[in-house]
Amino acid sequence: MTCSSPILITGAAQRLGKAAALWFADQGYPVIISYRSDHHDLSEFHQKGIITLQADFSTPEGISDFIHHLKQQTSSLRAVIHNASDWLPDSSDMEQMSEGFTRLFNIHMLAPYLINQQCQPLLLASDGPRDIVHMTDAVVSKGSRKHGAYVATKAGLESLTQSFAAMFAPQIRVNAIAPALIMFNEDDDDAYKAKALKKSALQTEPGADVITRTLDYILNNPYLTGVVIPVEGGRSVV
Repeated sequence: MTCSSPILITGAAQRLGKAAALWFADQGYPVIISYRSDHHDLSEFHQKGIITLQADFSTPEGISDFIHHLKQQTSSLRAVIHNASDWLPDSSDMEQMSEGFTRLFNIHMLAPYLINQQCQPLLLASDGPRDIVHMTDAVVSKGSRKHGAYVATKAGLESLTQSFAAMFAPQIRVNAIAPALIMFNEDDDDAYKAKALKKSALQTEPGADVITRTLDYILNNPYLTGVVIPVEGGRSVV
């Protein structure tokens, strides 16, 4: 499949975002990614012609700066996939609590909100299907004892899915994916892995491919908007 308008994937220097970016590039899509830290090896992206833009979504200024540079790179977009995320535990210190919540709010809610609004003309400039996908979290439906701010801001992003679906219809479809455990981190020990796997009915680490397949399904389904697709291995039935 080929498309002249790029797919934008935020926070795509590693893990799920990286897998999606490389897969879409292999399918013939132009791809633009944002990445947060300059320690990432970006050579694999550049070899596939993927445009990489450094961005700090933790501040309004950083979000605005990213949007400015994005508009210098392209005049249209096929899709926007909001994958940028941060994982901060709650703190007992009031100052840290405030700073952490603000950071998570900016990354999970303010950045998608502003990017969607500012990129609407770029999406409308594409002459084919147009999609926005929010990456939320399956834990939104259950809450968390230790990551309340994280869950709250992901829940806010999930709510924005319905709002933008209503605002941008019928020209732009807006959906969300709510994953649970998809990939372990390299430093996760065996005890943690065993405990985590038991939280789902399927008790498996599926890998990034299940998210890439879900993204492909969303972008190629002409009758889907305003929905949240759980990709969580049956956590809701355990």
